[in-house]
This record gives sequence, structure tokens and C-alpha cells, in this order.
Amino acid sequence: MATLGDDLLGTVNKLQDLVFNTIGNDSLDLPQIVVVGSQSAGKSSVLENIVGRDFLPRGSGIVTRRPLILQLINVPQSEAEDTLDAGYRNPTAASRDEWAEFHHIPNRRFTDFGDVKREIENETARVAGSNKGINRQPINLKIYSPHVLNLTLVDLPGLTKVPIGDQPTDIEKQTRNLISEYIAKPNSIVLAVSPANVDIVNSEALKLARHVDPLGRRTIGVLTKVDLMDHGTNALDILSGRVYPLKLGWIGVVNRSQQDIQGNKPMEEALKSESEFFRHHPAYRNIATRCGTKFLAKTLNTTLMAHIRDRLPDIKARLNTLMGQTQQELASYGDMHFHGKEHRGSLILQLMTRFATSFISSIDGTSTEISTKELCGGARIYYIFNSVFGSALESIDPTSNLSALDIRTAIRNSTGPRPSLFVPEMAFDLLVKPQIKMLEIPSQRCVELVYEELIKICHTCGSTELSRFPRLQGKLIEVVSDLLRERLGPASQYVESLISIQRAYINTNHPNFLGAAAAMSNVVTNKQERERKRLLQEERERRERRRMKELGTNGTDTPIEEEEETSTVTEHKHDSAAIRKHAKGSIRSMSPAIRENGAGGISSALNGRGTSPSRFNQQQSVATAKDSFLNYFFGKDGPGASSFNPQGNLPHANIGRHVSQMSEPTFSQSIRTVEKPLRSPIQSMKPDDDYAMGLAKAPPFGADFGTTGEPALTDREAMETELIRALISSYFNIVRESIADQVPKAIMHLLVNHCKDVVQNRLVSELYKETMFEELLYEDDGVKKEREKCEKLLQTYREAAKIIGEVI
Repeated sequence: MATLGDDLLGTVNKLQDLVFNTIGNDSLDLPQIVVVGSQSAGKSSVLENIVGRDFLPRGSGIVTRRPLILQLINVPQSEAEDTLDAGYRNPTAASRDEWAEFHHIPNRRFTDFGDVKREIENETARVAGSNKGINRQPINLKIYSPHVLNLTLVDLPGLTKVPIGDQPTDIEKQTRNLISEYIAKPNSIVLAVSPANVDIVNSEALKLARHVDPLGRRTIGVLTKVDLMDHGTNALDILSGRVYPLKLGWIGVVNRSQQDIQGNKPMEEALKSESEFFRHHPAYRNIATRCGTKFLAKTLNTTLMAHIRDRLPDIKARLNTLMGQTQQELASYGDMHFHGKEHRGSLILQLMTRFATSFISSIDGTSTEISTKELCGGARIYYIFNSVFGSALESIDPTSNLSALDIRTAIRNSTGPRPSLFVPEMAFDLLVKPQIKMLEIPSQRCVELVYEELIKICHTCGSTELSRFPRLQGKLIEVVSDLLRERLGPASQYVESLISIQRAYINTNHPNFLGAAAAMSNVVTNKQERERKRLLQEERERRERRRMKELGTNGTDTPIEEEEETSTVTEHKHDSAAIRKHAKGSIRSMSPAIRENGAGGISSALNGRGTSPSRFNQQQSVATAKDSFLNYFFGKDGPGASSFNPQGNLPHANIGRHVSQMSEPTFSQSIRTVEKPLRSPIQSMKPDDDYAMGLAKAPPFGADFGTTGEPALTDREAMETELIRALISSYFNIVRESIADQVPKAIMHLLVNHCKDVVQNRLVSELYKETMFEELLYEDDGVKKEREKCEKLLQTYREAAKIIGEVI
């Protein structure tokens, strides 16, 4: 009659067979005994002694190269046992009540244990190869015998240090990893086999066992080769637990010697010799009943049964958890069978609605599967509008591609054959329109980036259920992609029209536009500031040179200092005289009203009122020069004022400007001119000046002014160039701000929001057709296999739960 322990072990064996045959791995972490030991420690001999048969391969190097799961099953002996004839001739033969079965060869019984040994060798070589390497795939062997106790043992490859032959160089690491994988499971009992003729502190088996079981609660120590210890020594302290204590204790055994194995010594005689050794040995006779293979097998059986009894509730709880997870995974694959067109149609509508909802929620940011690793969906579109598009617009320099010669050429071309009194407005229009065109490239790129992001959203809207039907998923993506492609054209055209609208009418009356007067004021102010900084820099350099000379001359610096002071005084006098003459010339060229009102400061300075006649007041000079330049270009009252004086005469400066560009003295030349009367540009011209200054130096048709010997810019041309540049920058900033606001709005209206509004209707109108139902609901073969695997796994767990339920 079977005991409760035997029922428990039978239950575990059934679970192990069920899980191993269905899943291929021990996902339930079933209780088992794992045999660990160094190479040639005697593991195989211990197992053969427990079984009572010689069935394991032997040889040099690593022989066990795959895990061997050995299930010992006790069967009742028949009343009339008929033994095989070979049983008397071959010690590896068995009676009819003893046989072995392999999992990889079902429905075949091995009654000759010599065949079992050869099959283990062949199966090992088939999977692990012939190079003595190891493999993780286990060999499952069952031995049925009336002479064994119910046990489940796992024999692992022995630990080795040095690779032999063509073994892998990391054979030791592979072996340790494989052993650690088995003994690390909490439900495994570690059977640590160590030889007695080697110091216990060098035992690799105990070292690995201690790593996973530091308290020794689930480790059984087996001490082999007790009979081979040196004379006068014994292992009594180790077997008593005084050297290395283990909760489950130590057991000493005596295996067959190599001579016994080669001489085919019967197992019964070997076990009898072992019993006699412990009973008559003076050191072990007092503990003889707790030594030997029979006591080891009984201890393993008792320990394993108790371990199963303790762990079975945990196994049942884990089994329930696995069943729930498998059931949930199976539900994600959906129902495999579809009945009727109505059911298939409703399924397609449901999947369409989920796809469209996922597409819209990804844009709105309300999806439940929002990524936390990167920007996506609507957040990515916002990033494109503000960071990518905004930065691209800000990086555009409105005048970087316009040189001073380009602006001068535009000013000249805009006047035609006529001379201009002021800076021509046509030149501003001619130059600013191409600059506005530069905003089109980043604007169109913004449209493309948003379109690409929407396509990306479309491809990520699939779910696990939708992935069952690859054709339906592909059609959904195709329809939405076509919709986005249709809306890309209108959005791109509208953005292009926004740029064209800005170029069609240059609104210089915009309240944020700088205007000519303010622009001219800024230009003059900037020029004066640059001149002031230049003079300050020259003064600093002059003082630095003087200081360096003083340090270098060592007492000879007085003449140099006096010379520099004399030069400085002369230069100041010269500059003052030049400024006074230039100011007088400028005043004479102005109208009387300007001379009376605008040039009062300059006249006062020239007449010596309020200052020393030897120095010119720099502050008054700056203010008067600023006023004179504004009147020079636009008149006293701004650009709209008349350029003629009350006497009806054109100012001399303007006459000189339009007659000849080279005849007019520049501002810098005026400052450095010695005191002599200024002549009118017309009076100073020679008869051949017209040809010399005009026709002779006119560039050929289509030539570049910068490469044909064109003279440098005059002061007036430099001022005009800076003025045009300032006006272009001011107006370009206005247009840029408008485009930065209008382009995202246009994209959202024409592309994003439109697709969100019509995506559901488009999917239904394009795909909800009865003739397409069968094609759209075609399932992927991989999904079918996963569903079948999941169903089989769930059935296995249910059977396992039923088996456990019979004993709990």
C-alpha cells in the first residue's frame, strides 16, 4: 500500500512529466534533489549505488555533459518473477520488473541497462556535440524497479578547472553557470558530493552550495572514498558535523573501486562490502547505521517527501498565478472562430473604431499608452512648431546675403536714368521681397515634419488584438496615410500663399515698422558710436606705446614724450580746423531756415561762444552732425519735406551727388582738408570729367561691380546702404513674426484637425464592405501558433492543478 509520501512524490513526478513534456522547462520550480560535485568526486557511483544498476557512462574528462533528470519509481515485484536469461550473464541486465524509459524515445522500454548507458552517450553527443562541451537541454530518464525508493535526482556535469582536448576555453564558467541555475531554485535540495581523501576546505561542491544556501538548510553532504583515506586518519569529525555543520547532515559512502567496475563486480556484493566496512571500522562502527548507500537513499526519500509536503502549497499558489497570466495572454489573442457576416462585420467596426480613437488620442495627448522615453504624438507636433520651426525662423539673417555693393546696385537700378534726390523707395521693395522668400523653406519643412509625425502616429496605433489581422492593420494604415497625403497638398499650397501674400504688398505703414526717419537716426547714432570707440581705442594704443617706450628708454623718454605731445597738439588743431570748415560748408549748403534753426549749435561753436576757440565741443558736433545728415537726405521735416530752399536752388550737396559720384568730397575727407575755401563740385569739374568719371569707368553690361574696379562706397552711399539694411531688417522681423504665428495655425486647420475629424468616416467608407471581410480577418500564422501554444499551456496548468488538488 502506497504511503502519503509516495503519493506526494508521484504527484510531483506527474507534474514534472506534464510540465517537461508540454513546456520544456521547470516553470513551477518543482522539488528535486540536485547532485553537485567535482570531476571524479564519485557522483556517478553514488547514483548507481542508489539505483543498484550500472547505467551511467564513464571515462576520462567530462562524461556527464547534459543535465540528467533521473526519476526513480518503485514498482511492486511480481509474484512469479521470470528473469531474463541475459540477467545471469550480464550484470547490466534486469529482470522483467525492472526497466528504463527515455522521454525522447516514448513507448520503448530498456530492459538492458547497457543499452541505457549507450543511449545516454548517443543522446548527449547528438545535442551537445562530440567536442566534450556541455549543453543545458536535459535528458529525462525514468527507472522503474522494485528495489528503489521513490526519488527525483538531477545529475549535473562535474566541476572542472582545465579544458581538455577540444573543450571550450570557458568550460569552467559554463559548468558553474549551469550548476548555479539549478541549485539556486528555492525548492531544490543540494546533494553536495565531496571526496574524503581531499581536504574539505577545497570542496567546490560545498563552495557552490554555500553561495545559494549560506545557512545550510537545504544541503545534504555526501562524503565519498572514505575507505581511501590515509592510515591513521578518519572523517568522523566531518560526518558528525563538527567541521562543516549542515542541517540535513553528512552521510559517508564507499563506492566501487575502478578495479571492481572493470571486473564487473555485482552491485549486491559492492553494497554488502560497503556495509561491512562501516560496521567493522573502529572509527565508524558507532555510526555505521547512519552511513552507507542504503541509509543515503532512505534519507533522500524522507527529506524529499518532507520538502514536497512543505512546498506543495506554494506550488499550488504559483500554479494559480501562472494560470491567470496565461488566461489573460490567451484573451489578448481573441476568439479564433468567427460565425456569420454580422459577427465579422461588428469585429471589423470595433477594430476600426479603436484604431481611429487611438490615432486621435495620440494627437490630443489622452492616450493611455503615452511614452515616457521620448516626445510623441501631439507633444511632438508642438515641439516642431515651437522649437524646430521657431528656431529655423530665428536663425535667418535678413541681410546676410546682401553685400553693400548689391544694395548700391539696387539703389542705382531703381532710379533709372534719372538722378534721385532721396533714397529711392523702389530699391527697398526690390530688396525686401527676395528676403521674405527665404521664409518659405522652413515653413514648408514645418509642414513636412508634421506630416511625417502623423504618419508615425498612424503606424503606432496598432494593438495586440489588431496585430492578429495583419491585412486589416495594413489597410487601416494605408487609408489613413492616403488621407494625410491628400491633405498635405492643400496645407503646403496655403503656406506658400502666405509667403506670396506677404511679398505682394509691402506695408510700410505698419505700426511696428521702423520708418525712414528712425532708421536714419539709428544709422547716424551707430556710426558716431563706432567713431567714438575707434578714437578711444587709438588713444589707448597711443598711451600704451608711450608707456612701453618710457619703460624701455630708461631716462631718454623726455624728448619722445615732448615729441608725441607736440604731435598730439598739432593733430588736435588740424582736426578742429577741418571740422569747422566742414561744418561751414554744410551750413552754406542748407536752406536759410535750417541754417537759422538747425545749425545754431554749429555757428555758435564756430564763433567761439561758450567755448574755447582752440577746441570744438564734441557733444554739439554730434548733435549737429546728426541733424545735418537727416536734413541732407529728407529735409528738416522728414522724408516728405521739399529738398529745395526758399530761393528755389538745389542744395550744393545734392547737385554734386547727381552730377558725379566722385566729385563730391566725403565726410572724412572734409575733416582732413586744410583751411581753404570749398569749391562747388560743378566749378571744380574739368571738361573731360564727364567722360572720365562716367563712361570711362562704367562697368560692362551684366558685370559685377565688386570685380570690375568699381570705386569704393562714398559716405553718402555707405549711409544709404546702412539705411536700406536697417529698413529691410525691421520689415523682415514683422513678416517673420506673422509667419511664425500663421503657419502653425494653417497646418493645424488644414492637416491635423481635418484628418482627426474625418478619419473615422474615411475608414468606414473605404473598408466596411462585405466582400472584404474574409480578406481583412485573415490571421497571421505566428499569432495562430502563439494562441495554440497558450491554449496548450493553460490546459497543462489546469491538469497540474487537478493533480495537486488530489493530495491537498
